[in-house]
Amino acid sequence: MHRRHFLSAAALSGMALATPAILRAAPGQSEDLRLLGEILRTMHPGLQRYLSPARFQAGLARLAEKWAAAPDLEDRFMALTGFLASIRCGHSYPSFYNQKRAAAERLFTRKDRLPFAFRWISDQMVVTENHADGVWLPNGSVIKAIDGVSAQAILARLLPYVRADGGNDGKRRTLLSPTGSDEIETFDVLRGLLYGAPKDGTFKVRFRSPGAARDTSINLPAVDLAARKKFIRALDSRSNKPIWQWDMRPDGIAVLTMPGWAVYNSKWDWQTWLNERLDSLKGAKGLIVDLRDNEGGNDCGDLILARLTAQDIVRPKAARLVRYRQVPVALNPYLDTWDDSFRNWGDQAQPFNDRFLRLTRWEDDGLIRPQGPRVTVPMAVLTSPQNSSATFQFASLVKSTGLGTLIGETTGGNRRGINGGAFFFVRLPESGIEFDLPLIGYFPEVPQPDAGLEPDLRVTNIAQDIAAGYDRVMDRAGKTLRRG
Repeated sequence: MHRRHFLSAAALSGMALATPAILRAAPGQSEDLRLLGEILRTMHPGLQRYLSPARFQAGLARLAEKWAAAPDLEDRFMALTGFLASIRCGHSYPSFYNQKRAAAERLFTRKDRLPFAFRWISDQMVVTENHADGVWLPNGSVIKAIDGVSAQAILARLLPYVRADGGNDGKRRTLLSPTGSDEIETFDVLRGLLYGAPKDGTFKVRFRSPGAARDTSINLPAVDLAARKKFIRALDSRSNKPIWQWDMRPDGIAVLTMPGWAVYNSKWDWQTWLNERLDSLKGAKGLIVDLRDNEGGNDCGDLILARLTAQDIVRPKAARLVRYRQVPVALNPYLDTWDDSFRNWGDQAQPFNDRFLRLTRWEDDGLIRPQGPRVTVPMAVLTSPQNSSATFQFASLVKSTGLGTLIGETTGGNRRGINGGAFFFVRLPESGIEFDLPLIGYFPEVPQPDAGLEPDLRVTNIAQDIAAGYDRVMDRAGKTLRRG
């Protein structure tokens, strides 16, 4: 998973990879943008997955014009965000969590947020929780306009700034849905920087309440990050307490809710916790695994698959490719990471073709082997466009093995492959802006479409469901399992 603290390429004898000239910026050229172009060309494994070299250069030139015309931090942050989004890599963006304190306070703490949570359902902005005291805005209301700008126009303006793999706009809409699952919400940051705070501290909002025949207009107070955080549901993955929920329902179906798999720094023994609950399923009618708010992290789903399978599961083969063997010395001062061995893959990076090296580090036999007492109850996995990394891979294995039924919406991620696995955090020296740089590209052996993974049963909650407090997706999963 890309989130949180968490190649022209290096000289390689006998290979066609070229060595870039590391030069100072030309007169009038931004050192930030010179380094940006050099670093991306040298190390980003997915730079040309969706973007031709000519389009990359044209985009870099447009960025240079914006950089010179608008030197303020806010403008440059947005310009860089839009440029990196054009690469169409879900792991390449200026992270909200890795900026320096002064920049983060200036960019992310402003009083420019809407006081309600919502989801985009297609192009409808549907309220899921009203945070404004004393104001009538019921759940399931559809927001029509904010300060005279239609919701559809806001969505269209924000989408080009949102990170996602390939043409998967479902993932972009999900990231633009502030539901309380992130400490800093993508919509809050992008809308605030593009449209600014309301001049009098009040948003003019037009909406259609559930069942109403006409729109209603109200004024809502703008709130800051501190106020927004009061409604955050994100759990602390660094604690020693469970971050998942388990509920055995009266109908004999267990519901495992997993809002995140980022347990890199967790002190919680999640394997023991999960195994104990899977052990309790003897005699149960089924298991629902709810991944709808889960972007990814560790491969926690492997344990579930290992308990369900009767035979080895073979992961789909994909080439793990990198663009460099050793980072050029001149670039190292601008790159931070948690593992300095990423700076030099050594002989773990072997020749592949004229653009890539094959990474042999962390290679295994690609098998998930049966483990422990086998769980034989039927499983349903609830999916959404949020599933874009480890959860995308898990959903793919569930579907290919038939060990469960995928119910919900098309996943995030991309069948054409993603980038990740190891990261540098790049700090541009002039602006001080940081962006995340994935180092390993995953390329399927068999060409795949530019698309997420389709569920077995496509079910979507609608505005009327939210108004009624009804979870159509969960209900369909229960009915499916009860039918056996």
